[in-house]
Amino acid sequence: MDADAPPTVIGLNPFEPGFYDDPYRQYAEIQATRPIHKSDLGPWLVTRWDDVHAVLRKPGTSVEERNIAHEGPSRREQLADLVEGREARRSRAILNIDPPDHTRIRRLVSKAFTPRAVEQIRARTGEMVEEILDDLATREGPVDLISELAFPLPFAVISEMLGMPEGDRDQLRTWSHLVTQFLDPILAFQNAEAIFEASDNMWAVVNDAIAWKRARGDEGDLLSALIAAEDDGDTLSDAELVENVVLLFLAGHETTVNLIGNGTHALLEHPDQRARLVADPSLDANAVEELLRFDSPVQFSRRIALEPIEIGEHVVAPGEFVMTCLGAANRDPDKFGPTAAELDLGRPDAREHVSFGSGVHHCLGAALARLEGQEVIGRLVRRFPDMAAAGDPTHNGRLVLRGYDVLPVSLR
Repeated sequence: MDADAPPTVIGLNPFEPGFYDDPYRQYAEIQATRPIHKSDLGPWLVTRWDDVHAVLRKPGTSVEERNIAHEGPSRREQLADLVEGREARRSRAILNIDPPDHTRIRRLVSKAFTPRAVEQIRARTGEMVEEILDDLATREGPVDLISELAFPLPFAVISEMLGMPEGDRDQLRTWSHLVTQFLDPILAFQNAEAIFEASDNMWAVVNDAIAWKRARGDEGDLLSALIAAEDDGDTLSDAELVENVVLLFLAGHETTVNLIGNGTHALLEHPDQRARLVADPSLDANAVEELLRFDSPVQFSRRIALEPIEIGEHVVAPGEFVMTCLGAANRDPDKFGPTAAELDLGRPDAREHVSFGSGVHHCLGAALARLEGQEVIGRLVRRFPDMAAAGDPTHNGRLVLRGYDVLPVSLR
């Protein structure tokens, strides 16, 4: 054995130096040696595309943490205990609930958040992108692509779709960035108090915005449509309305920030593929799919067994927690061939990635994320074909929502 070779990975280790720069080396080693295994910390880890896809769609599974077989308090309860006066209330957001509640609420939300409603924002999204790029073209010296483009654009888009009051947008953007840390098993415990405070603040602002909309009798925006959504006499309760509007902010914003940041960084690292995109605008849609596959904004998705379920040759017992590694599945050579670890903007099966999950919990905002990626990334590289890295990027240090906090670039 080569003494200089890295040690064989026997389990996921996010504390390994360099992990957030490149988690895919670990993923590949786990996929090759222990593609399905139960970690020492408890959860099962699933890494191959076929298994991940099957688990995400498998009946007899749950996303609700209360179904985990706990010997002590749940993670939500543990976090609440860290903050004085907090209660671990059950979420009503569709990301965190099972059918039949999930089916009912998703049906109502989908009546407002339709593909047609998303497509109607395309032209306006293109205008917003051009306004930002016009401003960036006047800058001297390097710019941070996250704070100047990737962060503000998706937030402006979802805020405009919802018809939110102008004055709340900067605060909501800051709070949403904090609230999504709840998904990260490390950051959630480090920043529990700030996360709960940001969640309370977002809840209050959205609740006020709903009351404002109702008083005005607005029509034509997503928030008004959600208020009015009805199915055979059924409507969203006040709590369901607030939680799912908050979810639209989080899901419609944070993951798209990472799509733009991760995608741009990948193109900076692969100048041949960037030149290909600059020369061929017809690649825009497939390029976004390949960038989603190559460096997914969401790296993991959870399921809890409600009954014994088979994954490969293994049986997961009721109450056990399964983490599907979307990032590993998206680079599985058994699915995407021997070039799975390479970036190929023309890859014919790129859209078969699992970056938006699968099954009943497939990401409701997938169409919006795709639209924004298509409107941003192609325009950016063609406006600034000589764009180059201008320093080391800073990863956000998150296990689940992978992205950059800082991405310095030179545009000329």
